[in-house]
Amino acid sequence: MEFNFAKIVRLTAGGIALAAVSTLANAMDLPAKPPGFGDRPLTMIVPFGSGGGSDQLARAMAQAMEEEAGLAFQVVNKPGGGGTAAIPDFMLAPADGYTVLEHIDNAISAYAKGDIQENPAVDWIPLCMTQITFSQIYIRADEERFTDWDSFVAYAKADPGSVTMANLGRVGSMELVVMHQLSDALGIEVTQIAFDKPAERYGALIGGHVDVLFEQPGDVRSFLDSGQMKPILTFLNARPDAFADVPTHREAGADFEALTRFRGFFVKNGVPQDRVDYLAAACAAGFSNPGYAEFNRSKFMHLIDSYRDVQGSIDLINGAVATYRAMYEQLGI
Repeated sequence: MEFNFAKIVRLTAGGIALAAVSTLANAMDLPAKPPGFGDRPLTMIVPFGSGGGSDQLARAMAQAMEEEAGLAFQVVNKPGGGGTAAIPDFMLAPADGYTVLEHIDNAISAYAKGDIQENPAVDWIPLCMTQITFSQIYIRADEERFTDWDSFVAYAKADPGSVTMANLGRVGSMELVVMHQLSDALGIEVTQIAFDKPAERYGALIGGHVDVLFEQPGDVRSFLDSGQMKPILTFLNARPDAFADVPTHREAGADFEALTRFRGFFVKNGVPQDRVDYLAAACAAGFSNPGYAEFNRSKFMHLIDSYRDVQGSIDLINGAVATYRAMYEQLGI
C-alpha cells in the first residue's frame, strides 16, 4: 500500500502537540487517605518488559508515591502485543484502586485503530501523565558505514529497503506512523523489525543485528553515556540544548509535526471517587518528589512539559485519538 503523508503533516496541531498544557499545582496537599485504603500493597502493571522506559518510570513513580503518600506497590511486568497484552489482566482486576496500570501512547493509538475496545479516557481514569518526550534515531557509536544523518540517508538510498530499524512495531503505533511520515517526506525506505522487549531492541542495535534504533533519549541514556549509541536525528521542531549537535527532522527536510511519546498511570472506571482523588493527588505529589524530579531530569524529561493532571490527561488522550484517527483515515488503515 502506498501512503501519502503530505496531506496529514499538520493534523497533530490539535492533538498531542507540545502546546497542550495542564499545569501542576504548587505544594499540592494530599487529601485524607480513604478509610481502609492502602492497608496492603497496590499492584502496578507495566505492559512492557523490565529495564525499558516504562519499567523505569513505573518503579521511580512507585517509590515516589510511597515516600509522599505512604503507599506500597508491587510492580508487575506483563509484556506482549506492543503493550496490549496486559490490558485484559487490568480490566479483570476489581475496581477498588488497588490495581494501577502504567501505559504509554500506544494504548491510545491502539484504541483509535480499534485494536482494543477500552477507551483510555472513559473506561480508564488517567491519574496523571508524568512523562512526555520526543524520539530520536540512533546508530552504534562505532558504526562506519554511516556516521551522521546525511551519510545514513545516502546509504539508505543507495540500497532501498536494506536498512533495518529496531522498533516497538505494532501497526499504527507512534513509531511506525512517524517513520512512514519521514520515509514519505524524504524518499527513503527503512525495514521495521518489531521487538516487544526493550532489552531486545537495544541489544539488536548494539549487536549489529539491526542498523538503527527508534527510541526516546531517556530510555537509552545509559547507552549514550557509555558511548555505545549516538543519535543522528531528533523528532522535534527545534534542537534541544542537550542535543544541540543533532539535526531535527524539519532540518532534514521533513515538514511535519512529530508525534510525542507520553506515559502515565490509570485505574479502572468505577473506582470510588475518594480513592481516585487520593491516587491522583499522590501521583501529583510523586511527580514533585525530589527523587522523581531528578529521575525525570536524568531521562531528559525536563526538556518538555511532562505533567498532566486528570483533566489534562483526558484532554491529551482525546486529542491524540482524534489525531490518530485522522491519520489512519488518510493512510487507509
